[in-house]
Amino acid sequence: MNPRRLFLFSLTLLCGFLLLQSALAPAQESANSASALPQAEINRIIRAFSAKEAEFRQALNQYSFKRDAVIQQIGMGGQIAGEYHRVSQFIFDDKGVKSEKIVFFPLPNLPGLQITLDDLEDLGGVNAFALEVAKIDQYNFTYAGKERIDELDLYVFDVAPKVMPDPKKTRERFFQGRIWVDDHDLQIVKTRGKGVPETKESKFPIYDTYREHIDGRFWFPTYAYSDEELVFGNGSVLHVRARIRYSDYKRARGTATVIFDDEPEPTPTPSPTPPPRRKP
Repeated sequence: MNPRRLFLFSLTLLCGFLLLQSALAPAQESANSASALPQAEINRIIRAFSAKEAEFRQALNQYSFKRDAVIQQIGMGGQIAGEYHRVSQFIFDDKGVKSEKIVFFPLPNLPGLQITLDDLEDLGGVNAFALEVAKIDQYNFTYAGKERIDELDLYVFDVAPKVMPDPKKTRERFFQGRIWVDDHDLQIVKTRGKGVPETKESKFPIYDTYREHIDGRFWFPTYAYSDEELVFGNGSVLHVRARIRYSDYKRARGTATVIFDDEPEPTPTPSPTPPPRRKP
């Protein structure tokens, strides 16, 4: 089996993978300082995966995809006390503006958790790609060594904003956590982290996000998972479990007009004046 496919197959079975990883811990390498690299090489790797991130972000504008997001509130004894489930189809227009068509969205039942628009945009971390390309220069990347997972050798970097924003003055969010970079293609294949800054009243869970080769070229996010107890300033604790799947990546059929697969295409108007754009 192709090593990359083996790697991706195991990632989709996250819970089983974590148990297996624990059982086989002596057989796997962990990030360590023994794999030290010259600073010039570290800088080269950072430049390379940053350029790839920009390319992937741009490429995503040409794709439609489905997102299936489940966020659960876990009560005593591990019972599900509430759930938010939303399945959506996304597509981008010619200006890179994302449009969402909700496919499945039963009435949410989360007695202790409020889901905001920001939360929806940040599913899987600060966003599905974790690192916003325009903010790359505002991050510190600290090389943490190498790690071998399922026949892939990965560079490991700890990531944090150079300056933590004041949440009282801005709603700007950054990623803080760890990224894994394939040492062959110098592309990010996994991220683990959360959005910052946080406040006593606003906490964000840590997500593990995995990527998969799409069309044999682009590494797009396909799975994100979180299971964490959020502790707030007043001492209250909220156990949150989330699973987000991204699937059905397809090159969009249109560029200027948003068209979903189950909707008819607009009939062209035999006039020199272009027809008005249809709102999604």
